[in-house]
Amino acid sequence: MNLADHFLEARIREGHGPRTAIHTPTRSWRYDEIHELAGRYATVLREKGVQQEQRVVIALEDGAQYVGAFFGALKIGAVVVMVNPQLPAEGFTEICRRARAAVAVVAGHAFEGAEGPAAWLRVDKGADRRALETAKPTKTVCPTHPADPAIWLFSGGTTGAPKAVVQSHASFAYTTRCYAHGIMGYDKDDVVISVPKLYFGYATGANLLFPFSVGASAVLFPERCTVGRLFEMIERFQPTLLVNVPTMVNHMVQAPEAPSLGSLRASTSAGEALSPTLHARWRERFGVPLVDGLGTAEMWHIFLSNRPDDVRPGTLGTPVPGFEVELVDPEGAPVPPGEIGRMRVKGGARANGYWQNVEADRAAFHGPWYVSQDMMQRRPDGAFVYCGRGDDMLKVSGRWLSPREVEDQLLAHDLVQEVAVIGVANAEGLVKPWAFVRPHGAMPEDEGAAAASLQAYIKETMEPYKYPRQVRFMADLPRTHLGKINRGRLRQLALDER
Repeated sequence: MNLADHFLEARIREGHGPRTAIHTPTRSWRYDEIHELAGRYATVLREKGVQQEQRVVIALEDGAQYVGAFFGALKIGAVVVMVNPQLPAEGFTEICRRARAAVAVVAGHAFEGAEGPAAWLRVDKGADRRALETAKPTKTVCPTHPADPAIWLFSGGTTGAPKAVVQSHASFAYTTRCYAHGIMGYDKDDVVISVPKLYFGYATGANLLFPFSVGASAVLFPERCTVGRLFEMIERFQPTLLVNVPTMVNHMVQAPEAPSLGSLRASTSAGEALSPTLHARWRERFGVPLVDGLGTAEMWHIFLSNRPDDVRPGTLGTPVPGFEVELVDPEGAPVPPGEIGRMRVKGGARANGYWQNVEADRAAFHGPWYVSQDMMQRRPDGAFVYCGRGDDMLKVSGRWLSPREVEDQLLAHDLVQEVAVIGVANAEGLVKPWAFVRPHGAMPEDEGAAAASLQAYIKETMEPYKYPRQVRFMADLPRTHLGKINRGRLRQLALDER
């Protein structure tokens, strides 16, 4: 089994060649054109010396070249390592070093000061570009085993350095069948657009592999996804599915003007917690089903999800058929409904493991189970409610506190556009909650008074021990390489201030 065959070659055999595979701002590409481009990449990568199971780092903006390089590398049995093309040179060098990269595929002036790969493939200039334009496409597909490594995914790294998760060919096919086909109902007539970029595993599936699995179309654009650019692309291409994240949901509901989203049959949400308040604002503004779910790099994609026709705001829905999800106590015993427990999940998309991280590997992978740091509650109706990461849960005044719970409440306040609550030990070593707030509009003129009003609001609407002892306002919150709030950085800022 090889992903290049499963998601691309099979579409050609089925007669989808003339159908549109991707739309870009400059042109559209048919499946047969992408197939030929991937074949040329396979040829050039082999000429660069890439062997089966060697790592190929792809650091390109979203577009046809990314897709061609992605499938071309898989076609020859290489392992794709997806990298944010905006990563600093030192971060890129470190990934190439960790991956022992045979080739790094880049464009423009990106990473010119970086080191690490054995060879470069600069796809937009010089001899490499001419080679790609004239290469005879490789027709054969390397007969990889379903358990062979196919793609490296990096964990979010919200509290520490991201881990390299090694995923197999089988994992991607499994979740495509269970979630994309079984839950979201991807169809050949779908047009999909994504807020996160293709280097993010969530988008790799939802806006590349999933549409390609049925002969549908993906909308790809190279620049960072702002709300204005997203609205422009929606008006132009009339997508049926939007792959979304809570941060962009927030931007969309606050935009003074927005196009009709009438072409959409649904929007997904993942990557971060989606508050009931934000979900309600979306529903009131757009009326499109917003389908929240949870996936991890260790299980590749979504395994807990709401359904387009059964959305339960404030929850992650129920397990996707084909996956089992349990909540357990510190000893590994199941907890009853309503109690908070650590999540563990099993299914056919479990990763092979972490690359060169034995300690983390042993902690996370127990037989068929992946044991997460995510803490959850299971409601009597079977829906799961996200409570935060295990290392984010706070013991305040002798009682457990979920930062997510306080964040959701603060988001209902008119002053708050985005917020992160973390625990910070005071001088006596007692952990207290701090809130980092990105306000609506400009920064408050009197930050002390604004902080006091938010503290009073929490005391009035929640149990008083949950109020943030400190409130700090920021023009923007620090982000990880995947765009998630970097809570580790916030903790360091708090410690530096304390």
